[in-house]
Amino acid sequence: MYSEKIIEIEKVVKDYFNGLFYGDINLLTGAFSSNAVIYGDIHGETYIKPIVPFLDWVSERESPNDKKESFLMKILSIDLLGDSAVVKTHVPMLGKNYYDFLALHCVEGEWSIVNKLFSHVE
Repeated sequence: MYSEKIIEIEKVVKDYFNGLFYGDINLLTGAFSSNAVIYGDIHGETYIKPIVPFLDWVSERESPNDKKESFLMKILSIDLLGDSAVVKTHVPMLGKNYYDFLALHCVEGEWSIVNKLFSHVE
């Protein structure tokens, strides 16, 4: 059961990575809860957005793939307790060095990202 949950969580995070890298809003919409909120900082500036404006930004920007960047996103760790998980990731893209903490929860057998907390590290 534990390993099955890890596999399901990894799939959601891979959809998140691919959605970001390729600008695929369908993958991102499937990875995030419709109530998710994004919190973080970029160059010391606070960033807070509900999921819809975040998805709009992704759809309007040039994707890392379009910019011919290498796909370097990876999962660093997964902490799982019951139907909740926190996934630490490294997401280098668009000239920035992001680290994300993704909070996931399983509702009715489906895992989704309910919160993204990130920081850009020089």
